[in-house]
Amino acid sequence: MDERRAVVALFGFLVTAVIAYMAYRFVAALTVAVFIYYSTRRFYRALGRLRLPKRIRAVTVILLLALPLLLLLSYTLVLLVTETRQFVATYPVIETAATNVAWLEGLEDLPSLTFGSVVEAYRAGRFDAIIDFLVENAALLTSAITGFFLNLFIVVVVSYYLLIDGSTFYGWLDRFDDDAIIREFLEAADRELEAILFGNLLNVIAIALIGVGAFKGYNALVPPSVQVPYPALAGVLTGVASLIPVVGMKIVYVPLAAAMSVPIVFDSELSLLVYVAAFLAVAVVVVDTIPDLVLRPYLSGERTHVGLLMLAYIFGPVIFGFYGLFFAPIVVALGVTFAHTALPRLLGGEDVDPPLSPDQRRLDEF
Repeated sequence: MDERRAVVALFGFLVTAVIAYMAYRFVAALTVAVFIYYSTRRFYRALGRLRLPKRIRAVTVILLLALPLLLLLSYTLVLLVTETRQFVATYPVIETAATNVAWLEGLEDLPSLTFGSVVEAYRAGRFDAIIDFLVENAALLTSAITGFFLNLFIVVVVSYYLLIDGSTFYGWLDRFDDDAIIREFLEAADRELEAILFGNLLNVIAIALIGVGAFKGYNALVPPSVQVPYPALAGVLTGVASLIPVVGMKIVYVPLAAAMSVPIVFDSELSLLVYVAAFLAVAVVVVDTIPDLVLRPYLSGERTHVGLLMLAYIFGPVIFGFYGLFFAPIVVALGVTFAHTALPRLLGGEDVDPPLSPDQRRLDEF
């Protein structure tokens, strides 16, 4: 009998090790999926009042989260292409860049965006440098693209099944309960994770509103030649970019400052660069620094200390990379919850709640 138990235990250990290795390989995607789950769970449960099936509710929640983001990015891409083409037609950017970048040679005159003009430019050999560049880096580009879509697929699938089967997984963990320690820890951790990760979503919305207000306020005080293009879109993108660790909102307002500076340099109106510096100061202080240090910790967590959350948001991306913005607060929340609930009872301390008589039951058991 002991030998059979040993074989079963060994098999379970091997399976657990394989699952842990797979989770480690895709820890970024799984962490983002957990963030999406806790960020959208309240809305998912609210849809339950409409008597909709679980699968329809889960698909609805994911679509309502993904479609606006997809439309926002598509609209941004269209505007970027349009503005870039207009800028290139106005200023000699391609001619200047072609002298320093080999694969831009031959693109001094961009063809019009029609099928015939593109085919004619291809036959004339004007795309040869770009084609050679893409062929040389095909393996890297293919790996990056497939990796992105694979992780995106994992995020969608895991988020979907967490929404519809999260309670089932919770019930399975509760089977290993011992004196209600596991259940108490799971309930407390679940509430804390929802508060923290849902707070991340609220932080995105708050920063987007602050960004829109700050950029529009800046535009109202400066000359038209140094105004922020599309301030509402720039503010919303800044809020979305706040989810990206380390770089964060800088991927929005730094390119904006560069785009505002280039025409000034070409037109030799260097005195207007003072307004660009003022824009950067507003973006760094009002949009980036103050909300990140003040709003994010107070929008996250009920039990976890504000200082611990702030340190998690700072050191998480530095240590773990992209997913550290979500992973580090999750680890901190689990650790703090364990220290408050399970650890005192495991060490023989007093229960937080007074012991019940044998014939008495807790309200949450019903």
